[in-house]
Amino acid sequence: MRLTDFWNRMHRHFGEAYAESWARDYVIAGLGGRTVEQALADGVAAKQVWHAVCQVVEVDARLR
Repeated sequence: MRLTDFWNRMHRHFGEAYAESWARDYVIAGLGGRTVEQALADGVAAKQVWHAVCQVVEVDARLR
């Protein structure tokens, strides 16, 4: 998954403004206790981060 696809999905699910805030502030255990932004900065693949997001929030099946 490309990073642009990841952010498109985040924006579609959370909305334009809230996606960045959520990615910056919400800590996900499945990412080693990191936020989305921290995990991406540490080199975790966007696809792996997206799967972790899908584990903690109810994401529309079309976006999974």
